[in-house]
Amino acid sequence: MTVTALPPQAAAATAQEENPWARAWRRLKRRKGAMAALFVVVFLILLAVLAPWIAPYDPTATSFSTVRKPPSWAHWFGTDEVGRDVLSRILFGARASLSAGLVSVGIAVGAGVPLGLLAGYAGGWIDAVLSRVVDAMLAIPFLILAIALAAFLGPSLTNAMIAIGVTATPVFIRLTRGQTLGAKVEDYVEAARAVGNPHWRIALRHVLPNIVPPLLVQASLAIAGAIIAEAALSFLGLGQQPPAPSWGSMLNTAQRFIAQAPWMAFWPGFAIFFAVLSFNLLGDGLRDALDPRHK
Repeated sequence: MTVTALPPQAAAATAQEENPWARAWRRLKRRKGAMAALFVVVFLILLAVLAPWIAPYDPTATSFSTVRKPPSWAHWFGTDEVGRDVLSRILFGARASLSAGLVSVGIAVGAGVPLGLLAGYAGGWIDAVLSRVVDAMLAIPFLILAIALAAFLGPSLTNAMIAIGVTATPVFIRLTRGQTLGAKVEDYVEAARAVGNPHWRIALRHVLPNIVPPLLVQASLAIAGAIIAEAALSFLGLGQQPPAPSWGSMLNTAQRFIAQAPWMAFWPGFAIFFAVLSFNLLGDGLRDALDPRHK
């Protein structure tokens, strides 16, 4: 039996018909840094989900016989100022940090994408009003606005997530609006409009699916920023409230014992650095993989 090779024209047609998401995944797999970051992100999510089963100790249980003990076989990451196991608190703190990152970005995407799509597609006075509101919010530094909103709502992890989500919303409004302005003048949108499709159908079925890739990239980068923001709010006492563990609140406690027990500050700081770096590398990899102009 002989195998007949496809002519060049057929091979080119097959390559063009490849699913864009499959092509993006194939491009992403070529980037070792992005794949390593994806592995770390999945690993952190698994640690956060399985924390109640894999944590060696109760993260809030105190023991005054093991106050500020250095790392050992009994306590791999050492203990804190009241004898709590640092490893267990890091694992449970991952739940607060990752939840804040995912939920706050979900709030920003859920509010920002529809408003940006409306502003970009409708135009006129709607676009003008929303653009001015977005400009006013972006004029205030991200962290300052998040602190102000969290202080107004009250100190808790839920209110911190709401504050971060509201603060990140203008970025998604502006990005969605810009992508919509470019997509709505494409030939396929003009064709859909010519055959009589209503505006809502054109916006949801033809414009929105074609602007998803840059939104995914921005979402992955925004999660990293949200993790830092949650840690900052917890450090200031506006996020997760003690004795519930949070990486930011652990750093706040550790600053008073940095000379006597440096491991109390090292491990939560390293966890924040590792998580943020992983999400940033993943976002950079997604940006290259989803860019249709990249070869």
